[in-house]
Amino acid sequence: ELGSIGNKQAAALAGVAPFNRDSGAMRGQAHIAGGRLSVRCALYMASLSAIRANPPIRDFYQRLRDQGKPGKLAIVAAMRKLITTANAVIANDAPWKGKSD
Repeated sequence: ELGSIGNKQAAALAGVAPFNRDSGAMRGQAHIAGGRLSVRCALYMASLSAIRANPPIRDFYQRLRDQGKPGKLAIVAAMRKLITTANAVIANDAPWKGKSD
């Protein structure tokens, strides 16, 4: 399915898209829900590895942590970045090219 859907749909399919808990005038915190558990578990482990070994993901994670975001929120954001990157690579039928140094 990846490659034939948009990035927001891919994130929702994996269960890493943020959903708001709003009701009337009350604004709740955003959370993740739904999606495929096996995909979400695999993305979690992949994001932990990417945070350690992939400079663009590591920099993204560290930027969120420096802004004071909780660790789990930053990991979920890295998961979302991984799934949207994978979706784009599959859609373009091109190999992954990281940042050029």
